[in-house]
Amino acid sequence: MLKQEKIITHFRREFVNVAWVAIFCLVLGVISASAQTSGSSSLSGVVADPSGAVVPGATVAIQNPVSQFIRTTKTDATGRFSFPNVPLNPYHLTVNLAGFAPYVQDVDVRSAVALNLNVTLAISSTAENITVQGEAGDLVENDPTFHTDVDRALFDKLPLESASSELSSLVTLASPGIAADSNGLFHGLGDHAENSFSLDGQPITDQQSKVFSNQIPLDAVQSMTVIAGAPSAEYGDKTSLVIDVTTRSGLGSTTPHGDVTASYGSFGSSNLDGDFSYGGKNWGNFIAANGLNTGRFLDPPEFQVVHSHGNEENVFDRVDYQFTPADALHLNFQYSRSWFQTPNSYDQETHDFSGILQTNPITGAPLGPTDQRSKIQTLDIAPTWTHTLSPNAVLNVMGFVRRDAYNYYPSSDPFDDLGPPSLQRESVAQQRTLLNAGGLANITYTKGINNIKAGIEYEQTFLNENDQLGIVDPTLNAPCLNGGGVPVNGFNNPSQCAGAGFQPNIASNPNAPNTALYPLFNPVLLPYDLTRGGVLFPFVGHTDVKELAMYVQDTITKRNWTFNLGIRGDLYNGLTTANQAEPRVGISYNIQKTNTVLRVSYARALETPFNENLVLSSTGCSSPVLNPLLGCSSSNLTAVAPGFRNEFHAGLQQAIGRYLVIDGEYIWKYTHNAYDFSVLGNTPITFPIEWTRSKIPGFALRASMPVNHGFSALVVMSSVAARFFTPQVAGAGANPLAPTGVFRIDHDEAYNMTAHLQYQVPWKRAPWLGFNWRYDSGLVAGASPCYGVEAFNTCPGSVLINGVPYVSMIAANVGGVPLTADQEFQAGFTCNGVHASPTQPLPFNCPASQFGSTLIQVPSPNTENDDHNPPRIASRNLFDLSLGFDNLFKGDKYKWSLQLTAINLTNNYALYNFLSTFSGTHYVSPRALTAQMGFHF
Repeated sequence: MLKQEKIITHFRREFVNVAWVAIFCLVLGVISASAQTSGSSSLSGVVADPSGAVVPGATVAIQNPVSQFIRTTKTDATGRFSFPNVPLNPYHLTVNLAGFAPYVQDVDVRSAVALNLNVTLAISSTAENITVQGEAGDLVENDPTFHTDVDRALFDKLPLESASSELSSLVTLASPGIAADSNGLFHGLGDHAENSFSLDGQPITDQQSKVFSNQIPLDAVQSMTVIAGAPSAEYGDKTSLVIDVTTRSGLGSTTPHGDVTASYGSFGSSNLDGDFSYGGKNWGNFIAANGLNTGRFLDPPEFQVVHSHGNEENVFDRVDYQFTPADALHLNFQYSRSWFQTPNSYDQETHDFSGILQTNPITGAPLGPTDQRSKIQTLDIAPTWTHTLSPNAVLNVMGFVRRDAYNYYPSSDPFDDLGPPSLQRESVAQQRTLLNAGGLANITYTKGINNIKAGIEYEQTFLNENDQLGIVDPTLNAPCLNGGGVPVNGFNNPSQCAGAGFQPNIASNPNAPNTALYPLFNPVLLPYDLTRGGVLFPFVGHTDVKELAMYVQDTITKRNWTFNLGIRGDLYNGLTTANQAEPRVGISYNIQKTNTVLRVSYARALETPFNENLVLSSTGCSSPVLNPLLGCSSSNLTAVAPGFRNEFHAGLQQAIGRYLVIDGEYIWKYTHNAYDFSVLGNTPITFPIEWTRSKIPGFALRASMPVNHGFSALVVMSSVAARFFTPQVAGAGANPLAPTGVFRIDHDEAYNMTAHLQYQVPWKRAPWLGFNWRYDSGLVAGASPCYGVEAFNTCPGSVLINGVPYVSMIAANVGGVPLTADQEFQAGFTCNGVHASPTQPLPFNCPASQFGSTLIQVPSPNTENDDHNPPRIASRNLFDLSLGFDNLFKGDKYKWSLQLTAINLTNNYALYNFLSTFSGTHYVSPRALTAQMGFHF
């Protein structure tokens, strides 16, 4: 009863907090509310002739050739033009009108302060006209921070692998320095999930993979800037990668327009998307909604999909209103719901582990397929009031509340959750909520060579965690053993063993095996052993994480130099406390004669822990029940605490004519208290974990070719090492063996590359083509068998038989637990050229000279080393292709489109990872074909 009262009290407290934040948001909107956000601005002006008379009907266009942003408008009767919601970037502006000479100007939009231009056209006696075509100087940016700009003109035609996490897929394909992983996860510059999103200025630093939260629909995104360089003082919390998203606006859309698309494809995937935009000079509304139903929502542990159905519904609405010339309100609203199954392996579907059929330990009946499911609901509301203080200064005030409610449901029969010993031996249920609420205010001031921004942020994250866990494997906590040391069922106490002719499974018995497969009996676990009449163990956790940040930064532009100078202060108060003063410095120099930009930068950053399951991971290991069930390495682990990082960057940007720009960066990061997470069995439930430190060096490179005669190209590539140092200092799970004290974590990848080619065929009624080539050299793999007897090896299955080295089929990283036939098959293991099958394992001991894999790079005998030569997933090449018609029937006001997409065109059979402590086993998608029809008005 006491625990129930605590749960009710927690939810009451959360409801009150939500109510107060909602009231704050409404009051902010009513107080009074230019419609730009901190990630965008507005560009306007007046066009006049040499006499000063205004010129109506002139065509004004702005373009960024690298991001492929382009927008056009005409001057009104008063000669005015306006471009609202312009992302912060340099632009090439042109003005054209018959009888006047073309006008060209480069415009740098670098702050929320609105830009107003006065354009004077010269009289021309010839019918001269120009297109929006940049020069070589327009391709480079004199910016000390390495970043990638992407606009809708590019990603509208980019084949994306995941319909349920399109934003993550876009970041992975379009940005350098990113290692791809399953289920929408991406590893930015050697870190896992140390990424943050800035959604129209709203900071979102919690994980956005589809197993944690629901993302905004890609239809709602106007443009995106991915910051991989040293972050400016404006950004905090998780800064390995900052994704600054500008959403679409209906402001100025005096004619209603929108899109409706429907698609159907492989795995029974159906998708319905719609967006609508309408507004006027002082107001606008943009709304996007989509619904997805698919048979492959998550990436499964088998190449062929088993039990992976899911659906998602998503709505996003942006409202802009200009109250006065100086005051405007911008309101974002999102609601999403997703429901999905946890994909099964063959083992979980049949419960046949290497020829041993598992049965219900209570009834003796065969077990049914595992049926674990999840539901996530996301609510986000963020109003922003923008006040123009002067022609040089703008004030932004934002409030926000975002709530993720995550529910994980076990199989209806908890014993059906049983998996192989190396995978899952418990049944788990979870109800978790994460409520992030707060506000921020910043002032931007531009004058002369200075662009100053100062701000303050406060946010509070309310975490509620409710878990229920029980043992479903009768061999996990058995009191008695038979003569062969194998657990036997039907006993609840070691004192019962001798009378039945068995041995007690206790430490005083020298014959007790005490292995990861058959551990000693622990009486503390008996009440929660469902195989012996126990009940589920309940865990209830709650905490509030409070964060306060203040910063000031100045971008100084002096001739060919740009200086970024800033400092940020962070205060963190959660289960632990920390504070940090964080200088941020960057310098760049533009060699205009050669169109070259050189840059260096440095940042100090406070890295905050993951909030997902933070309480359980920080306190669970102190529980005598949870400690052995969560794989804790110690009962003395402290709460997961903030870390701090020093990072250094050096880069070069080079334009080659007006057809190509190359941008490269070298990165070196050193982190005290470095993060990752471990996975509980074959579930999406993860635990934050913390290592003493990490060193991450690497490089990232991007080459962009602007549109030229209908053809454009983008190539990104990187090589990032992720070296982590033991011991593990906080969190549950993990604890990989690393005899040298250093290991490569599973987001270390020697090389990856994405090439995107796009072409608009010039013929009448011709289609466009979009093509991706993604190459991955392979992440560090998980529990791969190996042979090694040297001190630096971690190959516990190494044996000598008649003096010949043999590899044993055991999972080296999980205490020597034997692999099942299906797990050997998943990894592509072979012995003497013979493949394992889901039902037929390899010989338990295979000569090391004959052992290999078609999907994993297994180190040669006596060469495996967790730091210098770990096992890796085999390299893979994936090709995607889209073909489309934007105006199928050549309509004017109403248009129909058709698009055909093939993901993994060659049907490459490949892994993301195998039995990784940190992400499990997952395959890339088999070939997936999709047809999409659209109506546009």
